[in-house]
Amino acid sequence: MRTSSDQRGVAYPAPLVALSVIAVAMAALAFVVTGGGGDDEIRTAAQPAPTSTTAEPTEEPTTEAPAPEEPEEPEIDRSQVVVEVYNNSRVSGLAGTTAEATTALGWQVVGSDNWVGTIPSTTVYFPERLEPEAQLLAEDLGIGRLMPAVDPMRGDRLTVILTADYTDQG
Repeated sequence: MRTSSDQRGVAYPAPLVALSVIAVAMAALAFVVTGGGGDDEIRTAAQPAPTSTTAEPTEEPTTEAPAPEEPEEPEIDRSQVVVEVYNNSRVSGLAGTTAEATTALGWQVVGSDNWVGTIPSTTVYFPERLEPEAQLLAEDLGIGRLMPAVDPMRGDRLTVILTADYTDQG
């Protein structure tokens, strides 16, 4: 038979036990609310808050809304854009030499020929979905006029029509 002197144990004060139970419950609640993600940065209440070393009264830090980021325009892959080059001037071979220069810049030129009709000035024609690409091609070739594509132009490529004003640039 044991006597009371053989029993050992520690008696914890009731407030300490209550605080421990509350702390465990809060931790469990935080784990459930945050989804328990382990890859995120962990911040604990035990980390001291930054303090000011000046004698000025401390103010609550103001949180400014982050400046909206401008969406980056996706980089255009010239090699994925189909281009046709046509000559509408009296300069023999203008479409061919321009097509070669365009290919050298990385564009996918699939043909060059003469254009029959009246075009007021050198123009890059584009289907609506390829307007950014048309602007880049026009910059690459030094062409100032861009227009939406018209019949009989194809809707899956850029069409460059060169006139006598283009020969005056080079």
